[in-house]
Amino acid sequence: MASFDDFKISTSLRKAISDLGFSAARPIQAKAYPVILSGSDMVGIAQTGTGKTLAYLLPLLQMLPFSKEKHPRALILVPTRELVVQVIGEIEKFSKYTTLRGLGIYGGTNMNRQKEALFEGADIIVATPGRLYDLLLSGALRTKTIKKLVIDEVDVMLDLGFRYQLKNIMDLLPERRQNIMFSATMTQEVDTLISSYFIAPKKITIALSGTPLTTIKQYSYAVPNFYTKVNLLVQLFKDKELFNKVLVFTLNKKTADQLYQEISEFYLDEACIVHSNKTQNYRLRSIKQFEEGINRILVTTDVMARGLDLDRISHVINFDTPHYPENYMHRIGRTGRAEAQGTSILCYTEKEKPAKEAIEALMKIKIEQLKLPATVEIATRLTPEETPIKKERDNLDKSLTDGAKGTSFHDKKAKNKQVNQGGSYKRKIEKKYKKAKTKGDKNYNKRNKKRR
Repeated sequence: MASFDDFKISTSLRKAISDLGFSAARPIQAKAYPVILSGSDMVGIAQTGTGKTLAYLLPLLQMLPFSKEKHPRALILVPTRELVVQVIGEIEKFSKYTTLRGLGIYGGTNMNRQKEALFEGADIIVATPGRLYDLLLSGALRTKTIKKLVIDEVDVMLDLGFRYQLKNIMDLLPERRQNIMFSATMTQEVDTLISSYFIAPKKITIALSGTPLTTIKQYSYAVPNFYTKVNLLVQLFKDKELFNKVLVFTLNKKTADQLYQEISEFYLDEACIVHSNKTQNYRLRSIKQFEEGINRILVTTDVMARGLDLDRISHVINFDTPHYPENYMHRIGRTGRAEAQGTSILCYTEKEKPAKEAIEALMKIKIEQLKLPATVEIATRLTPEETPIKKERDNLDKSLTDGAKGTSFHDKKAKNKQVNQGGSYKRKIEKKYKKAKTKGDKNYNKRNKKRR
């Protein structure tokens, strides 16, 4: 394994690395560092949890010398607000002995304050595409000094609908710049983006999506319904020493809220929740409390699977089986990071079984299945989505199906069969003058009558 001692790194940066206790470089870091340092465009295909953030931060911090330039020289785009905050935190750690300044830009906060922060100056901007594009349109951010562009988790940004903003941002940046991109999957959209904006990029591939990290042990439970899944989690979480830092993923915000409400009845002071409907302060506070160990259970959604960079996760629990196998890989990639051991648990119903089999086909392995503990109660209560729809009994009167009239059928009365002839006034006028006249033609009609 490569060592940071072998890297061409400044004394100040090396000292910060030493303070943080880092010595060995991850494969993606060792391969990406010289390529980015050379100034070439680069595309890194690496699974979540392989150390991508440091792979682009180290060479960026090394390449940005002291400057009195007020406007940013490097731009890092990430998909979520939480990742913005975390990348800014990493920049602060590694630039401890330098004068480099980082600034985070994301939605959900006052834009005027961000404009003021931009006016004060920053060397590196870390931003989400939506808010950055708004600031570009307002003229608050000057782009002509940006020479380095990093797009992290680009496939997630495209999935979240940031295609329009991404392309427009890249069009507004100087043509002469270095482009660096990281993605867990190489989709057609990602490939199109690369071919449109990158110049002869060098491609680095480490741990493709679909290749599970060897540090993660995977298990599954066959569970009949939502509330039985809840009962299972309540039992598992009783072992606080084993389940000391647990990330629970659900398919959507509604399920996340339902699960959090159920879990809170047993572990109110130990659980927290994060999803896009929560306020920014609430989300950041929940993540901070989870990271600091105040809460040991964090319930979240797939959108957060690639926007969280948390350490020492003991377990990742897939409360719902994801529809796309790649999402399962991103979820479990939150544990087993930095060579640490991790465990993933997949809960699936009979309806979710095909999705589980698709995950196993992608990984080319079978996930070990465990028996439900005897203490887990099989719930009879069902959610509205799980409740079967009661159909009405079929009508046994065959006469209604062969075109015949039923016993309750009756003909219209004679007066209801009359045809609407347009009102008595119009009929009289038409008969008298052989021509229909409107009410506005009364004077005309009177004059013609006198003449006759």
